[in-house]
Amino acid sequence: MSANFSGIRSVIPPVNEPIKSYAPGSPEKASLKARLASMAGETIDIPLIIGGREIRTGDLGRAVMPHKHGHVLATFHHARPKDVTAAIAAAQAAKAEWASWPWEDRAAVFLKAADLLATSWRDTLNAATMLNQSKTVYQSEIDAACELIDFWRYNVAFGADIMREQPVSTTAMWNQTDYRPLEGFIYAVSPFNFTAIGGNLTTTPALMGNTVLWKPAGTAMLGAYYTMKLLEAAGLPPGVINFVPGDPVMVSQIAMNAPDLGGIHFTGSTGVFQGMWDHVGTNIRRYRSYPRLVGETGGKDFIMVHPSADPQEVAVAMVRGAYEYQGQKCSAASRVYVPKSLWPSVRDRAVGMMREITMGDTRDFRNFMSAVIDKKAFTKIAGYISHAKRHAKIIQGGGSNGRVGYFIEPTLVQTDNPGYKLLCEEIFGPVLTAHVYADSKFADMLQVVDQTSPYALTGSIFAKDRAVIRQASAALRNAAGNFYINDKPTGATVGQQPFGGARASGTNDKAGSKLNLLRWVSARSIKETYNPPKDFTYPFMGEE
Repeated sequence: MSANFSGIRSVIPPVNEPIKSYAPGSPEKASLKARLASMAGETIDIPLIIGGREIRTGDLGRAVMPHKHGHVLATFHHARPKDVTAAIAAAQAAKAEWASWPWEDRAAVFLKAADLLATSWRDTLNAATMLNQSKTVYQSEIDAACELIDFWRYNVAFGADIMREQPVSTTAMWNQTDYRPLEGFIYAVSPFNFTAIGGNLTTTPALMGNTVLWKPAGTAMLGAYYTMKLLEAAGLPPGVINFVPGDPVMVSQIAMNAPDLGGIHFTGSTGVFQGMWDHVGTNIRRYRSYPRLVGETGGKDFIMVHPSADPQEVAVAMVRGAYEYQGQKCSAASRVYVPKSLWPSVRDRAVGMMREITMGDTRDFRNFMSAVIDKKAFTKIAGYISHAKRHAKIIQGGGSNGRVGYFIEPTLVQTDNPGYKLLCEEIFGPVLTAHVYADSKFADMLQVVDQTSPYALTGSIFAKDRAVIRQASAALRNAAGNFYINDKPTGATVGQQPFGGARASGTNDKAGSKLNLLRWVSARSIKETYNPPKDFTYPFMGEE
């Protein structure tokens, strides 16, 4: 980094991390395969990390391979109530020192973390995500490597932009904005499905001077732990982020009852986030300040197809959008609306692709899909498929087998009822439900898409007619925080498509943009007057 005249050191303009191909014979494939083998052959012990200290409680959980759920990768220690209280105290103790650092010194930690992940730690984070979260090599690479690197690099650039935003001054006064961290600690709760989310939920507030209590998902513990160790290797001081696995209800109750709660950074289910909002609202008088609540929750993401669309493009979007990572993305395509004239072609093309999909162990790079995350998810998704067998039509798939791993076939359902259960409720699995409509009813279907679901996360329109694209974009303006034209509704990239939705999908604070960083500061306006007045009177007071 080099200094510039403003006193805010400049950073190299970030570019999105290139996605490695892991093609046969490539050096990255050989390197990752070796790391997968070594990590699969060990069972590590994962402690709590509070104030930089490793704590082992003896109350153990197991991190397993969902695609081979008898294989234990790690044991991890559950926090006790006193550990949660200690983590809050550690965050508070670290706050004064961390917040006093020049912004550039905090940024340097995360720039170093990004470089470590792009190089020597890449195989470790990818292997952890593939083994413990059952992501294919490509799905892991775009998440645990590229997206997390992008978060760390782009957030530093966004932060520098914020620091440079200062008010107008005059020759008589100097006006400044002090971007203070929030008072208190930030409670970060991360989900199982993206390693990068855990790395972002914790470090975005930390970059802006906050300290954090982090409760990672128990079903994604390996990637979360190695993310924490990577941050330590990058120079993150003790207590800035405190790693506290444990019972989510207990940890959350203690965190949200603390008077020093400064904010919540959450990704997970809508119901849990609404419960948190209720709890904070009930407790509002006990807090030192109003906590910031930032959440990205569920989705019932759609593909809307116009008669002018290309059937092959639609079919590919359906298969990739619905079945990559077993549909366990909050952005995954879950409902598709296809005109009657295109349905036979779209259906047959999609079914043909689905029949070619291979599913199995993520260490076999030929597989397009693997297992869903755990038995609870397996049972829930299988229940929706069972409902579809009774009340709709299974076009392809519908099978499941949980004996060795939690495998569910990619499933395409068709229903004539636009209000059918599987078109309305979030499933979070490899199930896509299609509704076929009369070509003349396109405008009516736009209203159905907008009103069917309480969510508003992602969605897409496929059409060749530009007037139709304008029509759909206007009608669905509030139906999706991330809206795609002639593309699947997944794959948001940091700095390109800031991510987040509204309605029941969250607070839409756009991870991957400057907007999210602004949520973690409390601005102070400073006015310095060079020559203060020495007389209290004003000219208008003189007699004429």
